Amino acid sequence: MASIGTGGSKSCPEHGVVTPVWRSDLASYEDLVQVLSLAGDVPTYVPWPVESGWSIADLAVVSDEAKGSATLLTLTGVTPDDGPVEMTVVAEEAGVGLGARCARTEGPDPGIDACTGPPTTKVRVAGQRQLVPLWPITQWTNGAEEWERSVVVGEAAGRWLWLVFRPATAMLMLQDGWHLRQVDDLGVQMVELPFGGPGGTWWNAP
Repeated sequence: MASIGTGGSKSCPEHGVVTPVWRSDLASYEDLVQVLSLAGDVPTYVPWPVESGWSIADLAVVSDEAKGSATLLTLTGVTPDDGPVEMTVVAEEAGVGLGARCARTEGPDPGIDACTGPPTTKVRVAGQRQLVPLWPITQWTNGAEEWERSVVVGEAAGRWLWLVFRPATAMLMLQDGWHLRQVDDLGVQMVELPFGGPGGTWWNAP
């Protein structure tokens, strides 16, 4: 796992000194352990159970090596309706902007109008009894006028929770009651998590 920048900070021409993003070169169990260490109190979520044929393809964390502020986990798989599918889950403190980068929205946060009206769905997070509502942000099309990605966002444990689906139609597999587990709560099951596949497109996505 390598940081974008060196040391505990990175200098950005636009934003000045910022906390670096640490991203896995090739997602692995060892990288996951490092993400959990760098993340500190910020949870890393994985949809549970992980369906057969799906794997963790990308991992990232925003951290200065002393305190984490955001985590990212990308799952990839294949569905009968959409073919190859990519789903990215981001948990972050306010003002970080990692979720906005994945969603390609004006950032860093969803905005005051994001979580209004009826939610798209509700998910169970970290075993909590109360379901977390998620609202749609926007949908985009590519040059061929095909849906390219869709995004839902909500708030869990005082942090923004983003789910980004590619292609956008893959969001239809998101059903009420979906369970997002904290990876470090899995115990011995964490060792059995599947890894592999190409890295997520969130980093270089248009």
